[in-house]
Amino acid sequence: MTLPDDDRRPDSSSTPTAVPASADPRESDAGAPELPALLTTEPGGDWEPDVIDGFEAKTFAVSEDDQGTNLVTIVRPVADERDRSRTPVLLIHGWADYFYNEPAAKAFEDAGYAFHAMDLHRYGRSLREGQTPGWTDSLLNYDADIETALGEIGRTYENKPIIVAHSTGGLVASLWAERNPGRIRALVLNSPWLEMQGSTWVRHLAKTIVDPVASRQPYAMLKLPKIDFYWRTLSSEAEGEWDLHPLWRPKTSFEVPAAWLGAVLVGHAQVKAGLDIQEPVLTLVSERGFRGAKFSEEMKTADIVLEPETMAERALRLGRRVTINRYPDALHDVFASPEVIRNQAFADVLQWLRAYGG
Repeated sequence: MTLPDDDRRPDSSSTPTAVPASADPRESDAGAPELPALLTTEPGGDWEPDVIDGFEAKTFAVSEDDQGTNLVTIVRPVADERDRSRTPVLLIHGWADYFYNEPAAKAFEDAGYAFHAMDLHRYGRSLREGQTPGWTDSLLNYDADIETALGEIGRTYENKPIIVAHSTGGLVASLWAERNPGRIRALVLNSPWLEMQGSTWVRHLAKTIVDPVASRQPYAMLKLPKIDFYWRTLSSEAEGEWDLHPLWRPKTSFEVPAAWLGAVLVGHAQVKAGLDIQEPVLTLVSERGFRGAKFSEEMKTADIVLEPETMAERALRLGRRVTINRYPDALHDVFASPEVIRNQAFADVLQWLRAYGG
């Protein structure tokens, strides 16, 4: 993983693991295809055409902080009319990500669900000039985003929703679901980030490094390698098939704020202690993980971001009804894997929902 600093800069006493940004990293992918830059849509309006043809978006204000108004954007397919009896689905993205997966929307819509996605505050369609992408100092801050989305969805649809969440979004959704029993029908997790790479020991080590930085300088960035391997497996400019926005899904991800990682580590500790999610949970993971110092063909058939075995083990601690599906050759985002793999995942999710999620 690799998010821009605002104009706050660490002082001379800062730990060497935190560094200021010398320029706006959002300008680093200037060679990417022309797409809308950061949006300027104001909250409080009606549904408007989305950047993806055939979809519409609506923007809401969820909070205020020292970098301005935090927004959340809901995206859904355009429809002439909406059947209130359909079960809604809400898709939540992961770190340095946003909604772009039209096939996922089509799979759920064709199966009779009412598909929605959201770009969390400071991500994608919700990110505004002057804001640090992805920044938060507590995963609880995303409660307002989820509540806003569910409130809007609930004005149209009568049934409880199903939440589908990827990577860090899976951690956020899991913690929210435990705190809000009875609010959803089921939870589907796509490679959820439920623990640090390696082990609990790695998390404890990371926490000893991150906590002092986050407490003194929450906007300080952690100095991590800038690697584009995962972007290469996804982007149509490289080895993948997806047209990715250069600012919303940069080649080397976002830079990582110490405060954000500290918030994630708190969430990981909660998962390890065990959650008590009442609703059925389905977790999708790649069959294998892979690491390498140089890009290789093997990276196109594995999770190169997280460790599938760790995710699967931690998922068993989420509640008493947990199903785990593994997918050979799947990417970290199972739904963004090659067509034959993602179609199998969509079919499996829909079959599981018929059995457990309604």
